[in-house]
Amino acid sequence: MSKGTAVYALTQQGAALAGRLARELGGELFLPERMAADAQGAHGFASLTELVGENFHKYAPHVFVAACGIVVRAIAPHLRGKDIDPAVVVLDQNGRHAVSLLSGHLGGANDLAREVALLCGGEAVITTATDCAGLPSLDVLARDSGLAIENVAAVKAVNAALLEGRTVQLFDPQGWLAVPGEHAGLFEWLAAPHLLDPERPCVLVDWRAGGAGPGCLALRPKAVVAGVGCRKGTPGTEIVDALAQACAARGVALGSVGVLASIEAKRGEPGLAEAARELGAELIFFQAGDLAGVAVPNPSPMPLKHVGVESVCEAAAMLAAGTAKLLAPKRKTPTVTVALALSPGRKA
Repeated sequence: MSKGTAVYALTQQGAALAGRLARELGGELFLPERMAADAQGAHGFASLTELVGENFHKYAPHVFVAACGIVVRAIAPHLRGKDIDPAVVVLDQNGRHAVSLLSGHLGGANDLAREVALLCGGEAVITTATDCAGLPSLDVLARDSGLAIENVAAVKAVNAALLEGRTVQLFDPQGWLAVPGEHAGLFEWLAAPHLLDPERPCVLVDWRAGGAGPGCLALRPKAVVAGVGCRKGTPGTEIVDALAQACAARGVALGSVGVLASIEAKRGEPGLAEAARELGAELIFFQAGDLAGVAVPNPSPMPLKHVGVESVCEAAAMLAAGTAKLLAPKRKTPTVTVALALSPGRKA
């Protein structure tokens, strides 16, 4: 995920609406084979059930011009979880109602339903409780603030507390969580993580690992840059494991790794791309000349021999973070080297 928006229709009237939406949303149009030949750029299908199985986790989001029951049966076998599933919006063939069916918050289906309704001149149908009550949802606030949710199951308890009118404890020393001013009174800001009462609803926002009890919602700012060097062909799983070890040794939440940085010579390594996708991190590369100009604490003849510089991971971490200080120096496994830096530009 993601190849963009997938738009589906099953009837001739629905196909006309779906075609317009695909153009407006910059998506791809999928129609039954008997209709696809007459619609420019449409992909034909023989079975909606089989097509959804192929497309569901390739595209994000999905827009169906069809009956809700048909869509529910088609997507049901492919659901994995609210933090993974793509947004699904369903419309009637007249475009009167745009129903946010799945992943209303994290997937963005509520926002998409509103956008589609506006395009069709119809009405968005939103059923998530916080939206209906005019309250902020913590998963939406986290998403819009660029924060990774460490324990998605805790979102439900915090949102339930807001719906019940209870105050939510919040530890957020750097002000990462963007709480709308009109809702600021819903939160009790605390000065230290140990002040959070685990018996009450609470939210912790910090790049440091731990600090939150099992029932506390932990949100991780993408404040940490990881410089990475690796042997050719190293799989993404090994790179992620090395990063996890480095983070654990320094007390850093793995979810706070927002950037993976390496040397340009490693751009073609699929393992780096896989690791970046797994962590939801940006992947950037530097020319050898740029890395050579960085004074690092642990230069080595090994990378000098192979890629022409005395440091890859430490230099890349410092350069990407815009800092002359490392959060964690080079740490090696048999196939991966990792160094961590905190980015001043990321509010840390």
